[in-house]
Amino acid sequence: MLREEVAVSTRTLQWKCLESRADSKRLYYGRFILSPLMKGQADTIGIAMRRALLGEIEGTCITRAKSEKIPHEYSTIVGIEESIHEILMNLKEIVLRSNLYGTRDASICVKGPGCVTAQDIISPTSVEIVDTTQHIASLTEPVDFCIGLQIERNRGYRMKTPNNAQEGSYPIDAVFMPVRNANHSIHSYGDGNEKQEILFLEIWTNGSLTPKEALYEASRNLIDLFIPFLHAEEQDPNLEDNSNSNKVTLPFFTFHDGLDKLRKNKKEIELKYIFIDQSELPARIYNCLKSANIHTLLDLLSKSQEDLLKIKNFRIEDIKQILGIIKTHFVVIDLPKNKLLIGNPSN
Repeated sequence: MLREEVAVSTRTLQWKCLESRADSKRLYYGRFILSPLMKGQADTIGIAMRRALLGEIEGTCITRAKSEKIPHEYSTIVGIEESIHEILMNLKEIVLRSNLYGTRDASICVKGPGCVTAQDIISPTSVEIVDTTQHIASLTEPVDFCIGLQIERNRGYRMKTPNNAQEGSYPIDAVFMPVRNANHSIHSYGDGNEKQEILFLEIWTNGSLTPKEALYEASRNLIDLFIPFLHAEEQDPNLEDNSNSNKVTLPFFTFHDGLDKLRKNKKEIELKYIFIDQSELPARIYNCLKSANIHTLLDLLSKSQEDLLKIKNFRIEDIKQILGIIKTHFVVIDLPKNKLLIGNPSN
């Protein structure tokens, strides 16, 4: 059955979701195929995608607990069944979904007796708790359970270290990875030089992302890593000016090209009334712009490429992505001519 489906479309590379399910709130599974591939390509893509799925996708988790009433991590408190160490381990297991960038504060303040769960966390509006039933502590007496939490978005795995500990503040091993596991397998068919391959990808996530969303994020992040090579220019190192040896050649992007055609077919919009949260920008780019007090499309187009690249965590390839989104969704009118708009047309 599978061979017949693939054989119908041997001219175009296609992907398909074969299976998608939620085994629990904190365990999603997805199975995908990509075909038809030439011999050797499936392994190349499979290895790269697995590494990107496990290491390049950002996630959100609790990284620190704070309470001046806790003497040390391995202490016990009267009226609380678990030790502080066990409570920290329970906090580590809580799965969060958010688009925040950087660090945010949250808290828990509950009076016993009763059970403390993830539902009792008072978090920023940008943070969603995937499984509110996750257990944190059991209060056996009418005691106050109040702690502060630090929530952070990052990627990979970060182990707590002794020098991270502060008085009344306890670091938690941070598992930012939304993808719990990823496997790839290959099915080959055909003979000789016409041999082709089908790539199978299996993805398990913690519920903060669906496997399909994880596949999209990993693919985009993987592409981002290779974008600088697309703009590399061959130069003779012996002819390079030493004064420019440390400079990076920026790709040329401009908002001028192609906008005239759009103006003829669509209604003009006042730039100052279009906010960047209407432009469907990726969360990371949106947060970078907001941190630089860029709130409207007019604010954005009034910045030069150099201005944007000075923003923390802003990358060269983000400029091209912003350009594509704006040209797709909006019509730019009366572009300011006294500013260098995302590249200088005269260069």
